[in-house]
Amino acid sequence: MNGKHIDKNIFNDALRQSFVKLSPRLQLKNPVMLVVYIGAIFTTFLYILSFMGIKDENSWYTLDIALILWFTVLFANFAESIAEGRGRAQADSLRSAKKEVKAKKLKSATNIDEYTEVLSNTLKKGDLVFVSAGNQIPMDGEVIEGAASVDESAITGESAPVIRESGGDRSAVTGGTTVVSDWLIILVTAEAGESFLDKMIAMVEGASRKKTPNEIALQILLVTLTIIFLVVTATLLPFSNFVSNLAGSGTAISITNVIALLVCLAPTTIGALLSSIGIAGMSRLNQANVLAMSGRAIEAAGDVDILLLDKTGTITLGNRQASEFIPVGNVEERELADAAQLSSLADETAEGRSIVILAKEKFDIRGRDLSRLNANFIEFSAKTRMSGVDFVGNEIRKGAVDAIKNYVLQKGGEYPSECDQIVKQVAGAGGTPLVVAQNAKVLGVIYLKDIVKNGVKERFGDLRKMGIKTIMITGDNPMTAAAIAAEAGVDDFLAEATPEAKLALIRDYQAKGHLVAMTGDGTNDAPALAQADVAVAMNTGTQAAKEAGNMVDLDSSPTKLIDIVRIGKQLLMTRGSLTTFSVANDVAKYFAIIPVLFLGIFPQLTTLNVLGFTSTTSAILSAIIYNALIIVFLIPLSLKGVKYRELPAGKLLKRNILIYGLGGVIAPFLAIKLIDMILTISGLV
Repeated sequence: MNGKHIDKNIFNDALRQSFVKLSPRLQLKNPVMLVVYIGAIFTTFLYILSFMGIKDENSWYTLDIALILWFTVLFANFAESIAEGRGRAQADSLRSAKKEVKAKKLKSATNIDEYTEVLSNTLKKGDLVFVSAGNQIPMDGEVIEGAASVDESAITGESAPVIRESGGDRSAVTGGTTVVSDWLIILVTAEAGESFLDKMIAMVEGASRKKTPNEIALQILLVTLTIIFLVVTATLLPFSNFVSNLAGSGTAISITNVIALLVCLAPTTIGALLSSIGIAGMSRLNQANVLAMSGRAIEAAGDVDILLLDKTGTITLGNRQASEFIPVGNVEERELADAAQLSSLADETAEGRSIVILAKEKFDIRGRDLSRLNANFIEFSAKTRMSGVDFVGNEIRKGAVDAIKNYVLQKGGEYPSECDQIVKQVAGAGGTPLVVAQNAKVLGVIYLKDIVKNGVKERFGDLRKMGIKTIMITGDNPMTAAAIAAEAGVDDFLAEATPEAKLALIRDYQAKGHLVAMTGDGTNDAPALAQADVAVAMNTGTQAAKEAGNMVDLDSSPTKLIDIVRIGKQLLMTRGSLTTFSVANDVAKYFAIIPVLFLGIFPQLTTLNVLGFTSTTSAILSAIIYNALIIVFLIPLSLKGVKYRELPAGKLLKRNILIYGLGGVIAPFLAIKLIDMILTISGLV
């Protein structure tokens, strides 16, 4: 299903489920619609009694009311079933990825040849398994040895394999994914039936969705309103009998009309759609490839006002790129670019490739004959913190400032103070300086820049309009962090961030009454994730991070946090808008129907019959038909959600009241009168 069309299979299944949900046991879960359900049964019983001579109203009129009430219940069931159908469709596709496979259970990680073949459902937490290329990972776990490409398309929908390896933040693997190359030794971290995939299947199925605290609170309000209207309508029957007997004229209100009035006045519109709104919100999150461990997390996302965002991969592209060659002394820029490119030809990192490209673009340096140079490339190492190339008696080195400085001095060269000044300027502008030296002579500095993603500044501006403060989290020094924060347009930043600093920052904001959201993927992020109100762990991250978070991003995209906030706010906006519309509807129906209902006893109320109903029968039928049809018309809105707008809460509230409040008052008058005219013209009343 997409935003515009409903899959035929989902539609047909929803029709079937609409009748299945007529079970009294299921109807008890929605107290508001239970009133309509009981009313449908009662009016059906009254129609049957009419054949025995016991008549409350005209038999056909009673049947009409009964049928409309049954349709109202079915429409409510259909709305919920359509929303649940999305979840079931996604769950079915996930189940296809969950297969029982044979696993190679190891006795120890030191000997991969000594194993026992077992079924994946017999594996237990703590077991070791060996998975080679072409085989499916049998159970969730942590890679303790090896590195391999893993196809996670069954879980994430992305066709490109990802790297999983031991000893880092990309060590977590999910059962049901497939190793494409190489091999892995995996420590099983979940029992059978408790895997990540099992949890995901349970969560995406609408039937397994637990109601959120706000949803429960709203349902309590709706039940309270229903009870009030139940008491009010229950008193109308004896009251009308008493007044008509006392006056000796007029007609008392019938039981059928009392039931119809109760259904019209009770908040049946939002009662019918409430469940579908929540399920659809969960479905939208699932379609964004985010698994929420609780409905509370989605609602919290809608109320978030502080966003903590990692710099790398979220605000910046994650790969620094060469933006400028800055020579020192009498060195020409082309000479520096030539040496920098030559030292980077064998460098396959993003930074190395960007240096080669920049030299080509600025000076058209290309087409080198490496075989003639007989070059020996020096790979970068964490120990030396530099790389380079040796050729025909020449040595070129490129690397960190201190590393090149020590290298030059050890070779008997001089390190110019001008180079230190350039390095400070580059760092102050938020860049990373790489120094290039040839034959113990410093040639200059390569300015590596963290490239801020296109559009993030505008997105942060939109968030600011909504009253959300953005804070960049980075391990960079304060000077570099400040420069990038200014370019990206975030409101604040935390430089040289440690696990303790992140945790303290979150607690400080929470103590001031803020709701905080953050992302993370490493074990060092776990304390902060556990503290945050909305904690999005990356699926590629460690098991500790995934267990600490209340959401898991299957795409492992740090920018997803912004989308999660949008989905959460859209859920709250949809629920609030339709609740406003429903309550306004009830007020309008009250003023439209009540005067006409008592015309038989108090003819003076004719002046309040502003819609000019032809009869009480026409008024009640028109109102109750509208009451059923409005649910059908609002189903697409409940599934798709109210259009998200990046506005402050105050403006959203005014807009909500204007459109859905005023619209909820006007729509019933117009629609009920139109239905009344159709019924009258067609001779049905």
